[in-house]
Amino acid sequence: MSQLYSLKLAAAAGPRATTLGLGLLLGLLMLLPLGHVAFAEGHALHVSAYTLTLTGKILCYAIVALAMDLVWGYTGLLSLGHGLFFALGGYGMGMYLMRQIGRDGNYQSELPDFMVFLDWKELPWFWQGSEHFAWALLVIVLVPGLLALVFGWLAFRSRIKGVYFSIMTQALTFAAMLLFFRNETGFGGNNGFTDFKRILGFGIAEPATRAVLFAATVLLLALALWGAFWLVHSKFGRILTAIRDAESRLMFCGYNPLYYKLAIWVLSAVLCALAGALYVPQVGIINPSEMSPGNSIEIAIWVALGGRGTLIGPVLGAAIVNGAKSWFTVAFPEYWLFFLGFLFIAATLLLPNGVLGLLRKKGDR
Repeated sequence: MSQLYSLKLAAAAGPRATTLGLGLLLGLLMLLPLGHVAFAEGHALHVSAYTLTLTGKILCYAIVALAMDLVWGYTGLLSLGHGLFFALGGYGMGMYLMRQIGRDGNYQSELPDFMVFLDWKELPWFWQGSEHFAWALLVIVLVPGLLALVFGWLAFRSRIKGVYFSIMTQALTFAAMLLFFRNETGFGGNNGFTDFKRILGFGIAEPATRAVLFAATVLLLALALWGAFWLVHSKFGRILTAIRDAESRLMFCGYNPLYYKLAIWVLSAVLCALAGALYVPQVGIINPSEMSPGNSIEIAIWVALGGRGTLIGPVLGAAIVNGAKSWFTVAFPEYWLFFLGFLFIAATLLLPNGVLGLLRKKGDR
C-alpha cells in the first residue's frame, strides 16, 4: 500500500513539479559553497568549513539511503551490507589520494606512509596505476559493481531471499571488514587512509576545492533522484515492485526476476560506491570501520525512518538521523546508540510509512 501511495503521489505531482523541486533543492544547496568561497570568515554570510563538510557528508549518506531504497523499498531486498559498497568506493578514491601525497608524507617516500612504516619495499600489484584519476574512477565503479554482480548472481540464482539474504549480506561486509583490518592486505590496516594533500593537483583543504567537491555531491544526489524517479515509474520499476509484492505471480507471467534483481542490485552498489568516493576527500579519512555491520544497519534505519518506497523519504531520513547524530555525539555521546535504537523502534511501531508518510497524512487533514 505504501508503494501504491507513493506512486499516486508522484503521479499527481507530475514531472514538472519533480523537476522544479530538484532544481530548487540544487539551487538552495549550492548557496552553501558560494557562502564558503565568496565571504571571508567573520562575515555574516560565511559558511564555515565544518558546516560545509558536515552537510557534504550527510548528502553522501543521503545518496546511500536512496540506493538502499531502490533495493529494499522497491524490490523488497533488505541489504545489511550496503556499507561495504560505500567503503569500497571510498577506498578506491583513497588509494588515488594517497598516491597524490607523493614525497610530502612523513617519510618523504613515493610509497604511502603506512607501507614505509610496515617496511614494504614496493607497491603491491593492485596499487599499480593508482596515481591516475581515471584509474581511480574505474576502480570506484568496477570493483563494487563486479562484487555485487557475482554475489547477486549466486544469491538470486539460488532464490535466496528474505532474512537469509539479509544475513548473507551482513556476513559479506563483516568478512570484508576483517580482511581490510589486516595490515598485510595493503590497505592501511585499522588506520586506513588519511592525511590527504591534494586532488587533481589542487589542495584538498582549499576553500575552492571543498566547494567543488560539495557541488559534485549535490549534483550526484540530484541526478540520482531524477534517475530513480524515472526508473521506478518505468516498466522496469513496475516489475521491481511486482517482484517485491508477488514474485511467484510474476514468474507465472513469464518474467525471470533474476535479471531484474541483479540489475537493480548492481546499480544500487555502484551508486553507494560513488557516494563513498565523494565522501572520502570531504571527510579526510577512510578505514575498515565504514564496513562494520552496524553502519549497514544504520542505513536501513535511515530508509525506514524516512519512508521506504518513496525516494525522497530515505533522503530525509538520512538527514534527520545524521543531523541528530552530529549533535548527540557531542552533547550526549553515551546516549547516542540508545537514541538510534529508539528511532528504529518508533519508526517501526508508530511510523509504518515513515516521516514522509506522516507529513503527507497531516497535510491531507
